[in-house]
Amino acid sequence: MSDKPIYVSKPFLPPLEEFTPYLEQIWSNKTLTNGGPFHQQLEKALCKYLGVDHIALFNNGTIALITALQAMKIKGEVITTPYSFVATAHSLLWNGIEPVFVDIDPNTLNLDPSKIEAAITSKTTAIMPVHCYGRPCDVEAIQEIADRHNLKVIYDAAHAFGVKCHCGSVLNHGDLSVLSFHATKVFNTFEGGAVVCSDVEIKNLINQLKNFGFVDEVTVDIAGINGKMSEVNAAFGLAQLNHIDDALEARKKVDALYRFQLKNVNGIKCLEDAGEKVTNYSYFPILVDETYSLSRDQLYQKLKNNNIYSRRYFYPLISDFPMYKTLRSSSFSNLPVAHRLSKQVLCLPMYPDLDSDDVIRITGLIKNNL
Repeated sequence: MSDKPIYVSKPFLPPLEEFTPYLEQIWSNKTLTNGGPFHQQLEKALCKYLGVDHIALFNNGTIALITALQAMKIKGEVITTPYSFVATAHSLLWNGIEPVFVDIDPNTLNLDPSKIEAAITSKTTAIMPVHCYGRPCDVEAIQEIADRHNLKVIYDAAHAFGVKCHCGSVLNHGDLSVLSFHATKVFNTFEGGAVVCSDVEIKNLINQLKNFGFVDEVTVDIAGINGKMSEVNAAFGLAQLNHIDDALEARKKVDALYRFQLKNVNGIKCLEDAGEKVTNYSYFPILVDETYSLSRDQLYQKLKNNNIYSRRYFYPLISDFPMYKTLRSSSFSNLPVAHRLSKQVLCLPMYPDLDSDDVIRITGLIKNNL
């Protein structure tokens, strides 16, 4: 087996010969942005593939989150998770909203619905959960709480492309769901993102907001932003969409091999297999507990020393960063589960063309833990 570097993720790329005709069309029609033909085609194709009503494409997922909050007129406080990529909370700060962190479920690592109501105040206007690692939140419990307290629900669904739940696409839950199409995601457009909604009027508002707030050539009546996806990014998405099912199937096989190789390793816990209908195998996190012979950070360094670049997703917690740590909800006593698991988690390399020899090499280093 080779000792070549293995990274935690690698972008899935369609064959270059499939992408080239798209570029030739862009060069020919000279439409580079502003909702061109490939942009429109990708929105329609994604709605069909994902089973959703409306999609508004964006240049990245963070701008999509910021705009989603603006479209819903969210103010005051928003309940969210500390266990996520920092863009989740940053989107709130950019809108002048205070994040209120709530602890996570120890089995799913998603926002714990049983902790939400205690965090609601007169200033609370919304809940922003995250489908962590592409594993669905308890959408029914969250919606019941939101309905009871007249709150909006905006899902950070950055990891959840193609994920289903008991009633179809998980993206249909909440008022809005926000996707990331960053290069490391299951489906990517180099850089990109999208807002999913069921209301055409909201879709039109989001489109206005992502184009500076323009109504027409001479009228701007809302403070929008430049969130438009380019034609090159949209074309790349169209080319990649032709291969997404094969990529998901390949990820499933990598996931299964990891589980088989690690099933009897003392001190190493894999998250419960959610099944192919409710996950997209976007990440492979393990939890390294105190019964393992190395600490999480020691194992991370051992893998790194062997050219295997895992990631501690998500460590530190968002609530530990300087702009958040002074918030009352950031206290250690409020987030004991999140703190414990953030010090145990290690995401192993996961991408469609990660071959079995590489998985065996990685797991062999974990099992040979002396």
